[in-house]
Amino acid sequence: MQNRRALGLVLGALAAVIVLAGCSKPKSDTEQLSYTIGAQFGKSLKGKNIKLDSKFLAKGIEDAMKKDKLVMTDEEMQATIMKMNEGLQKDMQEAAKANRVKADEFLAKNKTADGVKTTASGLQMKTITTGSGASPKPDDTVVVHYKGTLLDGTEFDSSFKRNQPAEFPLKGIIPGWTEGLQLMKKGGKATLYIPPELAYQDRPRASIPPNSVLVFDVELIDIKPPGAPVKKK
Repeated sequence: MQNRRALGLVLGALAAVIVLAGCSKPKSDTEQLSYTIGAQFGKSLKGKNIKLDSKFLAKGIEDAMKKDKLVMTDEEMQATIMKMNEGLQKDMQEAAKANRVKADEFLAKNKTADGVKTTASGLQMKTITTGSGASPKPDDTVVVHYKGTLLDGTEFDSSFKRNQPAEFPLKGIIPGWTEGLQLMKKGGKATLYIPPELAYQDRPRASIPPNSVLVFDVELIDIKPPGAPVKKK
């Protein structure tokens, strides 16, 4: 029964996206709630490459809401979900393998680029502005402005767009950031080319494919010692 309820909820939310796509802006509380749930599920599925049939999507919703018996058994639906998950897992593994090849090719070429230095860990860094003063230590908190992109230029995060510097302890970030920022000085600017093993490895994130090289343009604004209050976001 839990599988049926969960599947019915997902189908209902997805149908809201399809049905409301041709409607005007929702006005009533029910319309707004329906649209909100549909949009949230739509966002959660975005980029997952799941092929859906809107006709059977709508039928599943109608059957679940108006009938006591669905045309598919719980076992059949569970098998369908398992098959979908297996397909997604296979696609992710293939993407991770292909991205690893692209990452290795890029890093091998980029390490010879003008101004790029490669550390023992494999981190690549190009200093834009040296800065002055001390560099952050492992237990420090840093205040930075940054923009993160994939190799194809796709931007996945930017404090510049939020018009608000980010503040976080060096121990709480990916290894490539922890190492790279300790090589910078206050006021310095640099581009970090972070290989997958110093980022998220083969684990995909919301907008970051598995085994991606991450490119960050970073400005180190301030350094705070351990125990200093951290500004809340």
